[in-house]
Amino acid sequence: MALINGFHLKNIRGDILGGLTAAVVALPLALAFGNAALGPGGAIYGLYGAVVVGFLAALFGGTPAQVSGPTGPMSVTVAGVVAGLAAAGVPRDLSAEQILPLVMAAVFLGGLFQILFGLLKLGKYITLVPYSVVSGFMSGIGVIIIALQIGPLLGIATRGGVVESLQTVFNNFEPNGAAVGVAIMTLAIVFLTPQKISQWVPSPLLALLIVTPISIVFFGESSIDRIGDIPRGIPSLDIPNFSEKYLPIILKAGLVLAVLGAIDSLLTSLVADNISQTRHKSDRELIGQGIGNAVAGLFSGLPGAGATMRTVINVKSGGQTPISGMVHSIVLLIVLIGAGPLAEQIPTALLAGILIKVGLDIIDWGFLIRAHRLSLKTAGVMYGVLLMTVFWDLIWAVLVGVFIANMLTIDSITQTQLEGMDADNPLEESAELPLPLEEQALLEKCEGEVMLFRLKGPLSFGAAKGITERMMLIRKYKVLILDITDVPRLGVTATLAIEDMIQEANLNARKAFVAGATGRVKDRLIKFGVSGVIPTRKEALEIALTEVNK
Repeated sequence: MALINGFHLKNIRGDILGGLTAAVVALPLALAFGNAALGPGGAIYGLYGAVVVGFLAALFGGTPAQVSGPTGPMSVTVAGVVAGLAAAGVPRDLSAEQILPLVMAAVFLGGLFQILFGLLKLGKYITLVPYSVVSGFMSGIGVIIIALQIGPLLGIATRGGVVESLQTVFNNFEPNGAAVGVAIMTLAIVFLTPQKISQWVPSPLLALLIVTPISIVFFGESSIDRIGDIPRGIPSLDIPNFSEKYLPIILKAGLVLAVLGAIDSLLTSLVADNISQTRHKSDRELIGQGIGNAVAGLFSGLPGAGATMRTVINVKSGGQTPISGMVHSIVLLIVLIGAGPLAEQIPTALLAGILIKVGLDIIDWGFLIRAHRLSLKTAGVMYGVLLMTVFWDLIWAVLVGVFIANMLTIDSITQTQLEGMDADNPLEESAELPLPLEEQALLEKCEGEVMLFRLKGPLSFGAAKGITERMMLIRKYKVLILDITDVPRLGVTATLAIEDMIQEANLNARKAFVAGATGRVKDRLIKFGVSGVIPTRKEALEIALTEVNK
């Protein structure tokens, strides 16, 4: 039995369970992101965004099991819009409700831009961003989130960007003891909750349920900042304010929201593909996200994107179709209608503690630590994008990072092509030859249990997407062999994709080997700690045959 857009009811039980679980995780995060983006009184608009974007992106999007809603990058961008409007003359003492129509104009335009991206079929190009740029940008977002929450964590009111916020904390350093106490309890819960408990009750929700009553009993209602009055009922239609005075800021902010939301969503779509063994439709996903964000702008909702953690939890809980994302939004709407008075008592310091954990999780610690081992140029791009994201501008950080990374890649490929001109046996000719008879015989003896994946030519970040898309094939074979005999140069993003493919094989009780690496390619794999590197393709086939016959 089918619904519109190819939805199927055959997995309805799993979809309902997955959507319910995702909603439990989304509730505290939506409130926290709303408060971070719009300041005091803004938490409820994060919940509005989770309801509207989550439902419509699932209904019209192209990634079946994806759950959408407010995310770190989108909330940071909205906070930047608020700061930009303040710099342009909007009074800083306005409440979230008063500045909201201007912000929602940017959200609405961002949604329209995303729809346009999808109609122009730009989806396949948006994810072709070097890993060093994505890593630097996401780490920068994490740093921004942490920096902006230091004030609320200490009970000190702050507004503006990173530098201004930290200056305010420094110049008015009078911590509120009650806020600090709430923050410490929150951080203890989100960091120390055992996995056995958090898999049933997510630690952010646990913090809400435990710390909020304690704060009411021991600190009272007036000694600490709280979310405050929450509008009753469902979100109402509210036309955005396209003020001519602020239109340049609104247009730029809309474009930034569209680009960052597209990158955020499509990267999450790749994660969803891997864990659910499906393949998303990039352009349709952009249209679905755009519809969700455009409508959110009309109902005072924080903009959203595909949310990685909520999507993973949804799939692992049984969600397979867009119904799960829609259920997630319906559950949040029910909470919104029935639990508003309870949410009003949540301390802002509690939400700050949750966001500190979110910020630390967003930072790409693994790549930050290892980047210099691969390439000083790559590390330079990554750290440069990180610093530009934090201290300059989000969209320019990505654009400049992509430009520099592409220039370095072009230079690297050019050097390889020039080196190949002096070779006695050009790589292009040898790569076209079939397997030697002895190796072909070994492969046939494996009786279809071995996947030989032959990579050819210089592999840059563009090839990484193709490698990532083939990860799901690993589960159909006992042994995976990545033959890189004819790969003279290996980019950082492609190296990470190979590492992910090997890890995916190991997680699924499969064997994986990398065969034929020589020279700088071999050195890069060794420096990065990639396991299963075998000198030649023949040796790898012999080992694979042994594994098949066990």
